[in-house]
Amino acid sequence: MHMTIEQVQGRVPIAILAIHGDMDASNYEQVIDKARELYAAGTRHLLLDLGNMPFMGSSGVVAIHSVALLLRGEQPPDPQDGWQAYHSIDHARGGGVQAQVKLLDPQPRVARTLQLTSMSDLFEIHSDRQAAIASF
Repeated sequence: MHMTIEQVQGRVPIAILAIHGDMDASNYEQVIDKARELYAAGTRHLLLDLGNMPFMGSSGVVAIHSVALLLRGEQPPDPQDGWQAYHSIDHARGGGVQAQVKLLDPQPRVARTLQLTSMSDLFEIHSDRQAAIASF
């Protein structure tokens, strides 16, 4: 997996973090670390481009949730806490759809994972890049 970052201007500045390749237990923390870097550099709106990510394991679910928490200025659960990281996702459901992080073009297997884990209820998911940018 590797990541690319693009800065675009919509109504607000938006960083687009594109993930290329599978996200799984071997690399999901890289996504969390990149989100930390972006937030520290001033990013407050993030579009996760999943169009080139054919597979996302359960650790990827934790990563995406952690990215949303970071962009809200909150600390995500420690990934080493195992199931506690998943339980924190349940607590997030009461907060509604994330305003700071949106998802773009998840591939079929990834979309299925988002649906099965109810993450699709927490994020706006777009198939069109321009519409996604305009939604912030």
